[in-house]
Amino acid sequence: MTTRAIPGRIERFIIVYALAWAGGAIAYTPFLTLLMPERIAGLVGPTRAVDWLSALAFCGAIAASFAHIGFGYLSDVTRNRRGWIAAGLVLSGGFLALFPYANGFWELASLIVCWQLALNMMLGPLGALAGDVVPDARKGTLGGFLAFAPALGAASGALVTWPGLLAMEIRPAIVACLVVLCVAPVLLIRLPPTVDHPVPAKGPDRPQRTRSIVVRMWLARLSLQIAEAALFAFLYLWFRAVDPTLGASRTAIIFGAVLAVSAPIALIVGRWADRHDRPLAPLSLTAAISAIGLVSMALAQGTAPAIAAYGLFGIASSVFLALHSAQTLRVLPRPSRRGRDLGIFNLTNTTPSLVMPALALTLVPKFGFSGLFVMLAVLAALAATLVPRRDP
Repeated sequence: MTTRAIPGRIERFIIVYALAWAGGAIAYTPFLTLLMPERIAGLVGPTRAVDWLSALAFCGAIAASFAHIGFGYLSDVTRNRRGWIAAGLVLSGGFLALFPYANGFWELASLIVCWQLALNMMLGPLGALAGDVVPDARKGTLGGFLAFAPALGAASGALVTWPGLLAMEIRPAIVACLVVLCVAPVLLIRLPPTVDHPVPAKGPDRPQRTRSIVVRMWLARLSLQIAEAALFAFLYLWFRAVDPTLGASRTAIIFGAVLAVSAPIALIVGRWADRHDRPLAPLSLTAAISAIGLVSMALAQGTAPAIAAYGLFGIASSVFLALHSAQTLRVLPRPSRRGRDLGIFNLTNTTPSLVMPALALTLVPKFGFSGLFVMLAVLAALAATLVPRRDP
């Protein structure tokens, strides 16, 4: 194979991989943001829906936390990432299709736990697969393409909740089929060669500096993800509080439009970071803009200001999270345990679901959503200060 062919294979893999990553977003975005809240609100009413959503998010986050680490580690040990991805794809789709038949709280909780276990059987090894074959010099571009995943996830939500298009009972099954279409190509494509990782430079302070950067990257993502998780769970209810005419379909359209705008921005910024060899520079800026967006949401009065404020937060936070996901791969210290270590990083995605219900139940009844958004803005500003200024 010529040296010119390898970069071409990497580019093709990045695109196919981004499609698979979008399949992961399609698997959970419409379900957690629209289908589950809409179903629960129909079962118990909007008032009790907050309590049920918080409890179910807690159960799912516990299952996802253990599953992502465990299956990531198993893919390290077996060196068979794509086998685990395929198994998780089949099982998670099956559990998702069963959702309309669960009516009680414990039925829903059991199904969500099983679905999260299967979903992370797919997502854990899938996350590590990119680190195996995408070189550091292309991580920014990878992050830019990953930003399209949330947009496609939101678009799928808008599609399956379009009024009169699909009956509620078949929506989860349609989502499962879309996931298969997106993930299957990465199971079939010929992979680029495994990346050769350079030997780290010697020095007595090298391990401490590397550890500090990893910890700061972890804490920065955790801080912003708490804000993202709160919006992920309660965006529909907040928009309904601002404007009762905003139903599930219109919320999905707004959500998707914001993410659609953020995706090309992330790609441009990611390519800039690759060209200028400044992989971490965009993260602080986008975290700070996210904080401004949350403050604007807390102050918003009326539908248009609320949508604009959410748009500012949504675009900035989406760019941050996509680029952070890719750049995390370059700071992990042990390529042989990449799946396990990414599972530990994934705690920044699942832990917020454990913290967020307590924040929401404490702040929303007393201060409304505005009080919650002010607290989340503080966390986003903290993320901006935590991002390291240089690589290990």
